[in-house]
Amino acid sequence: MSLKITITDIAKSLGITPATVSRALNDHPGISERTKRLVQQEASRLHYNRNKIASSLRSGKTQVIGVIIPSAEINFFGSVVYGIESMANLSGYNVLLYQSNESRDSEVKGLDTFLGARVDGIIVSIAKNTLDYSHFINVKKKGVPLVFFDRANDDLGIPSVVVDDYKGAFYATEHLIRQGYRRIAHVSGPQHIKIFNDRLKGYMGAIQANKMKVDFDLIYGGNVSIESGKESAGYFLSMQHPPDAVFAVEDFTALGLIKELKDNQVKIPDEMGVIGFANELFGKHITPSLSTVDQQTVLMGKEAFNLLMESIRNRDEKETKPRKIVLEPIPIYRDSSVRKPEPKRKKAGRSGKTLV
Repeated sequence: MSLKITITDIAKSLGITPATVSRALNDHPGISERTKRLVQQEASRLHYNRNKIASSLRSGKTQVIGVIIPSAEINFFGSVVYGIESMANLSGYNVLLYQSNESRDSEVKGLDTFLGARVDGIIVSIAKNTLDYSHFINVKKKGVPLVFFDRANDDLGIPSVVVDDYKGAFYATEHLIRQGYRRIAHVSGPQHIKIFNDRLKGYMGAIQANKMKVDFDLIYGGNVSIESGKESAGYFLSMQHPPDAVFAVEDFTALGLIKELKDNQVKIPDEMGVIGFANELFGKHITPSLSTVDQQTVLMGKEAFNLLMESIRNRDEKETKPRKIVLEPIPIYRDSSVRKPEPKRKKAGRSGKTLV
């Protein structure tokens, strides 16, 4: 059986001290890049495996972060996690993933699990059934860096990365108006969640900006699901004067809406246009293909990780106003809403994000 390689072996091979090897392996700023590179190369050649537990006890860091998502079934969240993991891999971090299933109780269990594992920081998208946010306040009080993405709560003083939901909803609704639709409905989401409230406001803002009247009978309170979309279609079709277009709060709602409209022989987009929000993968594969708003999910994940690293580095400093990064929404117009060519909209800036 081969002997376990230690930092002393690496030090002897290179003619330097074990302390220098240790600092080089831990990316100490006092060690030159050349020495760090030589140590890494020699450690690889000798097949040295670091004792991560001992290392974490010495440094106070585990090089592990936790990520809580509401649902693994939704591609949006998987795509954000991809962005997080791509940055984590480059930075030498591992990612623990927990699914809340849109439940506050599961969200609390996830946070407790991560705290028990002594993760260096946590990234979260809030569950839609969460009304009490005290568990996030408790994590913040413990001094564990925390970042929200997509579903955030600005009142908690926690850094976040979101898309401009108001603007995205405004774009979606205005697109329907430009296509000639005049009686435009909206299927909303739970209004205690900021992103869904912002999308409702964006819908209303576009209606009013185009000198049309907001008809509250055309706003259906949904719960972000395929079933909610089906139910909304039944509600709209039962009206004496049904809408001629619908902006759905997200793509799964739009999917249910389209399915029910097709089952009732409603021609899309001729008799009723439909647009969603999120750019889920299925959107371009259904018939008709679904118009939507892309949320730059991979970039969102990368920016969330960067914000967390910033919080980890500055965790001992005096608390300042939390940073909020707002990404630019990107409209994607497909068959479900296009009746005539859409005028080109000016492109966002190179970064596609705004700092608040």
